[in-house]
Amino acid sequence: MHRITVIGGGFAGLTAAITAAEAGAKVTVHEAHHTLGGRARTADGPYRTNDGPHALYNGGPHWAWLRRRDLIGPLAPIPPLEAARLRLRHKGALRRTPPFAMLKLLRRGVGPAPVDTDFLTWATGIAGEEGARAAAHYCAVALFHHDPGSLSAAFVQERLRRAAKLPPEAHYPRGGWGGVVDRMAALAWNLGVRMETLSRVDTLPTDTPVIVATSLDAARRLLDDPPLTWPSGRTTLVDLAVRTRRGDAFAVSDLDAPGWIERFTAQDRTLAPAGEQLIQGQIPLAPHESKADGTARAEHLLDLGFPGWRERLTWRREAVANGRTGAVDLPGTTWRDRPAVDRGDGVYLAGDQVASPGLLSEVSFNSALTAVSLALGRHELDLKRA
Repeated sequence: MHRITVIGGGFAGLTAAITAAEAGAKVTVHEAHHTLGGRARTADGPYRTNDGPHALYNGGPHWAWLRRRDLIGPLAPIPPLEAARLRLRHKGALRRTPPFAMLKLLRRGVGPAPVDTDFLTWATGIAGEEGARAAAHYCAVALFHHDPGSLSAAFVQERLRRAAKLPPEAHYPRGGWGGVVDRMAALAWNLGVRMETLSRVDTLPTDTPVIVATSLDAARRLLDDPPLTWPSGRTTLVDLAVRTRRGDAFAVSDLDAPGWIERFTAQDRTLAPAGEQLIQGQIPLAPHESKADGTARAEHLLDLGFPGWRERLTWRREAVANGRTGAVDLPGTTWRDRPAVDRGDGVYLAGDQVASPGLLSEVSFNSALTAVSLALGRHELDLKRA
């Protein structure tokens, strides 16, 4: 029986463990924390916040993979009346519709954007500078980057189309991503995967293929590989709960600068106690900006979309996500240029900043499947040689 070691019990690690076990491998997962899930964990307690992805996009391959194994569970659909309360900040005021120029970038006749040109330059030629900037900032919901317009036009265009698609691709597992993680862990357990929590690995095992499904920072330290880097974002995360009041926005997208605030109890009331609303926001930070700068911008969006929120506040927390929000591709680069999955000597990477296609968590999923395929093929080759 093939043996595979997986380091990291987040979404990528669990995907790799399940895939390898289904292929007949004997799998051991090492997770440094006391719970599985990584950034896909959902917080315990009355306010069910997520540190990682909040939505599953049904346009990606991981959606079919999860559904086929009955791992998604019940979904929390967005009520039409709530969806109609999406607001867009443009020129300092809230609007119900985007600027017309921005919509030009979503027309069917617009061809594929170039890889080697930044999005703002390419989009300005189609929609003018105002429409191009609005579109770039709207993409912050799927980029977590302070300057989406500076990124590869092809990279941003894909995310713009998927984030603005109708009907929406984004779906919300009821109760947060924690339920998805629990179901994945249960399936792995039933497949015979050995899962060790509070098990930090400082030295790579040499007797089995190893899939390193950690953050890129952690992988770089573990592999002692200083060049193992790729650009990501730095974002202020703001979570708060307020007493319910009619008229609050469903979400506020900032088209003047990257930023997104969403009321997650609009689709899933189980995320907060009765009579309260859970609001979560992300404000991308430029290198010179601080958490306080992001918090101030988040509060301005809250003032616009959730009047009187300060008087209704019942709970609040803030944090900064630095390099933990997925890869971004600069002009002239694609996902193929990111750190390779195969690191040689039977070591493979999986995660959201490595050389695999997809949007957000889809990169973790695709890289995990690639890592398992390479690991099993490498091990089979070694057995034949022996």
